[in-house]
Amino acid sequence: MSTTWWRRLVRDERGSMSLELALLTPVLVVIMLLVVMLGRLVLANQSVGDIAADAARAASTASSSSAATSAANQAASSELAAHGITCSPLDVNVATVDFTAGGSVTVHVACTTSLAGLSLLRVPGAQTLTAASSAPIDLYRQVGS
Repeated sequence: MSTTWWRRLVRDERGSMSLELALLTPVLVVIMLLVVMLGRLVLANQSVGDIAADAARAASTASSSSAATSAANQAASSELAAHGITCSPLDVNVATVDFTAGGSVTVHVACTTSLAGLSLLRVPGAQTLTAASSAPIDLYRQVGS
């Protein structure tokens, strides 16, 4: 008689779906948060590319190479604040070797951001986001040195 009761208990599947759902829900939530974190990381990387392009545009309108470096740094800092990205440290390198009429200026931006700010998971570590952009200098304008 006890073996019949035991077999019936083992074969009874009532409540198994609830148990499976209770066990899988935390795993699915963590996977969803990781997908959100990766999406925000891609968005932050794209934003750094936009910031490099804006900094290159600002540098290309400056009248001298030193003013171009200053304009690029100022544009990158203000755009980072506008995009809501915190970098520690922010590195903006401006290549003004070809800073002549008809030349170009290239800006390299490197931003190290914490991964903890990208998701609710508080993932430790940091990611360095880099981007570069070039902008032409107008052919018919006066450019200082």
